[in-house]
Amino acid sequence: MILVTGAAGFIGYHVARHLLERGDTVLGLDDLNDYYDVRLKEARLAQLSPFKQFRFVKADVADRALMATLFTDHTVDAVVHLAAQAGVRYSLTNPHVYVDSNLVGFMNILEACRHARIGHLVFASSSSVYGGNTKMPFSVHDNVDHPVSLYAVTKKANELMAHSYAHLYGLPCTGLRFFTVYGPWGRPDMALFLFTKAILDGKPIDVFNFGKMRRDFTYVDDVTEGVVRVLDRPAQPNSQWSGEAPDPSSSRAPYKLYNIGNNSPVGLMQCIEVLEHHLGRKAEKNMLPLQPGDVPETWADVGDLVRDVGFKPSTPIEVGIERFVKWYRSYYRV
Repeated sequence: MILVTGAAGFIGYHVARHLLERGDTVLGLDDLNDYYDVRLKEARLAQLSPFKQFRFVKADVADRALMATLFTDHTVDAVVHLAAQAGVRYSLTNPHVYVDSNLVGFMNILEACRHARIGHLVFASSSSVYGGNTKMPFSVHDNVDHPVSLYAVTKKANELMAHSYAHLYGLPCTGLRFFTVYGPWGRPDMALFLFTKAILDGKPIDVFNFGKMRRDFTYVDDVTEGVVRVLDRPAQPNSQWSGEAPDPSSSRAPYKLYNIGNNSPVGLMQCIEVLEHHLGRKAEKNMLPLQPGDVPETWADVGDLVRDVGFKPSTPIEVGIERFVKWYRSYYRV
């Protein structure tokens, strides 16, 4: 049985569905909080419920007693931990929520995995950990000690916490740094979703950094494929690892980090043009400065992912945005 936390979330739903479609038994967990429209989360779960090998538990990963009970009540073989408080901007106004979910919650997952002797813990990190880094493309072999948001801090902390458990208890841990994931069933707080809604409603869109942003937009099916391939390949100790020149992406312990990104950054204005084309409408743009906690560019080096699991995300935004718009129009009936 594979536990997928955050199963009602954007990436969690897609990962759970992928696992179910290939025949795995999946235990989905989510607290269905109201960070965004709960009806969208419930609609995702409704897509999973017809699978006979799917079970769902409504629970908060920050509930220590409940998490311990979950692992004793179910025989869990591997964990894909995607439950977290997401969003860079939200962390500026609601910092304590990130501590509860992303730090306390992750601690509970690690402890439960340790005691249940889980075969592999795969967890979501984020491209946000690269923070002040400007060397492109971002590499998992580079130091990431200059976060520019509390959200990024919690994700870097997760990587460090996981490494300590891999080192102390031999728990195989793999962290995945996701780059601007988008696609059907996406999150309403993300730019593509916000842009689509505003354009269809005839309202202006907020374009930060005066449009001078580049993002490694990564289609959700590519992310899902990467997650599942990594899940099937538990982290192994790196026999070549040296404390004299420590590689941040691996360890003498069973620990590994990967970027999952499209390896092809796209300008924000180009993204908006593609969206306008598929919506058949022009956007009214409200040009604004760079927001606190944000970075002007992201670009993933996915060399390790290609080498180790033989997969490279490659869906172009023209294809991905067209699929997203088709889903959006169908789901919201517009």
